[in-house]
Amino acid sequence: MTSDQGPIVQSALLRTELVRLRKEKGVTQEQVAARLEWSPSKLIRIEGGKNAITRTDLQALLRVYDVTAESRQERLQELARGAREPAWWNAYKGELDASYLSFVGYSAGASHIRHCHGTLVPGLLQTAEYAEVLDAGRVSAQAKAFGVKLRLQRQEALAARENPPRQQYILDEAVIRRHVGIKTDPGIMPAQLRHLAESVERDELLTIRIIPFKAGAHFGLGGPFVLLEFDGGLGDVLYLEGQPGASALVTGAADEITDYRDNFEILLEDALPADESIALIRQAAEDLMA
Repeated sequence: MTSDQGPIVQSALLRTELVRLRKEKGVTQEQVAARLEWSPSKLIRIEGGKNAITRTDLQALLRVYDVTAESRQERLQELARGAREPAWWNAYKGELDASYLSFVGYSAGASHIRHCHGTLVPGLLQTAEYAEVLDAGRVSAQAKAFGVKLRLQRQEALAARENPPRQQYILDEAVIRRHVGIKTDPGIMPAQLRHLAESVERDELLTIRIIPFKAGAHFGLGGPFVLLEFDGGLGDVLYLEGQPGASALVTGAADEITDYRDNFEILLEDALPADESIALIRQAAEDLMA
């Protein structure tokens, strides 16, 4: 259901549909704008996601594109309504990186999340205690509070979805062996590891695979990355954690996305099977308590 996908994904789906309809009709942006007595820049901004589209303007476009089926008209209007809805992550604008917030918006509506990390537990899997100690001393107290709150809010929003996404995580063994929080509370990391194991055991849509030290060097050590897939015809999105600004978020039919998809599958070949991964996570928790 589109209401499950969030405003960023619904906006992207709507733009994709409108561009497809125009190209199927065989007309240019200038020709469509002239027929509707719009400035070409208006349609350019709509197709580029710079401007929201009103119900009246959408209906006018659909007439130009000869979209007469009521079911299709209603689906596109529903996408437009969803795209205009305020997003909960807008509360963090100005406080956190804009490309990261765009990634949050896309991931909120993804149908499949693939995430590889070589050093840390990913945000959607973190306990509050792990998240808090992780940011201690690295950022200001205010930035830390915003970051932790956002991560926990992302988890809550994903869990509340009517159609939650499939989630696949590949973690290097270093992620589960480093005793994060040992100087604050030695129990934080073992609790985090138990949380990982228990989450997998109760959620059939969640898998965590561990790449053991004995596998040697691998692609995932080059930096964490997230691949997002969507229902409805929207192309994949790639997010490169740690990259500055706009370069962190890759959309469209970029070769880079295909390369990362291929490498994720290669990493799965290096990873332990799911049951062995969970057993190793539980063993790591016991080792840290020893």
